Amino acid sequence: MAFLPFYLFTLLPLSASAQNEVSDSIVQAIDSMYNAMTVDTVAISDSIENIKSVVVVETPKALKAERDWSTWRPNPQRALWLALVIPGGGQIYNRKYWKLPIVYGGFVGCVYAMMWNNMMYHDYSQAYLDIMDNDPTTASYNKFLHLGKQITDDNKDRYKQVFKSRKDKYRRWRDLSFFCLIGVYAVSVIDAYVDAELSAFDISKDLSLKVRPTVMGNNSSMNPLYATSLGVNCSINF
Repeated sequence: MAFLPFYLFTLLPLSASAQNEVSDSIVQAIDSMYNAMTVDTVAISDSIENIKSVVVVETPKALKAERDWSTWRPNPQRALWLALVIPGGGQIYNRKYWKLPIVYGGFVGCVYAMMWNNMMYHDYSQAYLDIMDNDPTTASYNKFLHLGKQITDDNKDRYKQVFKSRKDKYRRWRDLSFFCLIGVYAVSVIDAYVDAELSAFDISKDLSLKVRPTVMGNNSSMNPLYATSLGVNCSINF
């Protein structure tokens, strides 16, 4: 573009047609240069965009702070609800894993006792019904007899009482096992809540109970020999 005035100045002596041809050639040359510069600029821009798309700038992720379990304290309300919904869930939330065998052992023992007593109750109940109907074809009570023993008219009344008492006994034990199961569940809930409440209780060495002898004054006594007395002083530091 800077050489354009010089070319125009040198073309003045030429004819009009020659000047037009030369001018068209110069314009075409300038357009070609401009187009080349534009193409190069677009190519450079595309190259920069490709580089940006390839190069991924990774920012370092913020490291998650680890929880300090030594200073963590459980929430009593959350421990209560977890213990109510999931048996043993409160102990897991309080991180008292050593209590889980006690809790689940109590549940398993109560369920086993309830199933066993229920089975024995139904067996003795059927035996009692069989011995009371006077039907010789129904004799399920024979499996409860000792080896060589038989039920006759002489001992039939006694066996009726035995079967009735055992039927009632196993039914009572079955019901008791069910209430024990509820008791174990209630104790696990109470333990989870109380344990969470006491997690923030101060049990440091500053808590102490000191017991020491002391001399106490007795102003009510008129005798100077009995004006003082020995005693024990208990003091609690917290």
